[in-house]
Amino acid sequence: MIAVDPTTGVELRRVEPADEAGREEILAAAAAAAPPWRGASFDRRGALLRGVAARLRAERERLALLMCEEMGKPIREGRGEVDKAAWCAEHYAEHGEHYLATERLTSDASSSYVQYLPLGPVLGILPWNAPLWLAFRFCAPALMAGNPCVMKHDPHVPGCAAAIGAIFDQEIAEHGAPAGVFINLPLATEDVEEVIRDPRIRAVSFTGSDRGGAAVAAVAGSVIKPVVLELGGSDPGIVLADADLDEAARVLALSRIINAGQSCIAAKRLLVEEPVYEPFVERLEAQLSAFRVGDPRSEQTDVGPIARGDLRRALAAQVEETVTAGARCLLGGEVPEGGGFFYPVTLLAEVPTDSAAFREETFGPVAAVTRVGDAEEAIELANDTPYGLGAGLWTQAARGEAMARQIETGQVAVNGIVKTDPRLPSGGVKRSGYGRELGPHGIREFVNAQQVWVGPART
Repeated sequence: MIAVDPTTGVELRRVEPADEAGREEILAAAAAAAPPWRGASFDRRGALLRGVAARLRAERERLALLMCEEMGKPIREGRGEVDKAAWCAEHYAEHGEHYLATERLTSDASSSYVQYLPLGPVLGILPWNAPLWLAFRFCAPALMAGNPCVMKHDPHVPGCAAAIGAIFDQEIAEHGAPAGVFINLPLATEDVEEVIRDPRIRAVSFTGSDRGGAAVAAVAGSVIKPVVLELGGSDPGIVLADADLDEAARVLALSRIINAGQSCIAAKRLLVEEPVYEPFVERLEAQLSAFRVGDPRSEQTDVGPIARGDLRRALAAQVEETVTAGARCLLGGEVPEGGGFFYPVTLLAEVPTDSAAFREETFGPVAAVTRVGDAEEAIELANDTPYGLGAGLWTQAARGEAMARQIETGQVAVNGIVKTDPRLPSGGVKRSGYGRELGPHGIREFVNAQQVWVGPART
């Protein structure tokens, strides 16, 4: 497990993955924590999460710099991510009990209801692109539901993983919570299957590629364990002739450069109606050309480097293939000289529907714009993908709401940026995964919805 600074390409740190004895110790601790945490009140669970949130905010600068170092996130974005993770912990501390309230249902019983009970230890398998936020998106609802959490973070962000684990260790000790209620498990990829199969792990949450998700789902399914998959996306952003073009260009440009474009739910295929195609592209180019690429530690930087060299090479190949297929490159498109894994903000126009940038997920600051004749063609092309994570619609609000029902994605934003929010469920369909995270739906993914029937029967 090696962390490399994407700004320089220089190795930062190495962490040895847990050996067999280390894995056993961690799984045993999580299993031992399950009964007392199951019995803990919502107030006690919430107190732990509130304490963790306060410590996150107190250590905001250090955590943001860790993300700069290990995956190239600009420092301003890093601070925002820490705050969002803290907000997620606080949200579930406040609302978890309400989300899991017993549901009374009428039947032939004297009393019948559904109660939501913990499952036991949940394994979270996480990617590198939002190290703090994705960790808390997984663990905050699971912990509040009474489940211990075992975090297997991406091997390229070991410092971030260790920092999250240390914060929990401190707050667990401070609040007298069971020692194994949250544990960072530095796990080699080849050992993941063994841990999924371990009977002490009762459920799995996976965020990552569709290929990785398919492998995790196959293993979990073979031992009949619930799994939530949040996978990749090739999200459409539809701009129709009645849209506010200035606002659409501003928001869609921002969507393409947040985290250097390394976001699953960011709009990647921009489908623009013919009458406003040229003026929209002009506005989008103006917005994109204003962003500053540079050292993520600088307050002036908008776009940091791509996280790894192999990811940059894959992105450059997609852009080259798309231009060869007939797209026009209006901005960027060439790998810069010098150290690190930087890639310029890039705008591709007239992108063919059979090209790489249209058919594949592009994980970088690349906007791909395709001309469409009308709303019907836009919907058809939006759905012409194996993915179905998120979508953006830019049109009159009522029209956008009506169109949302025709879009095959797990979430749709009308006249706004597609984002995750602790208050709202997030997830995909098709090869973008299944299950939901966040909101009241997310906390119910890893519980036993137990039906209770109390007699005598009513006559």
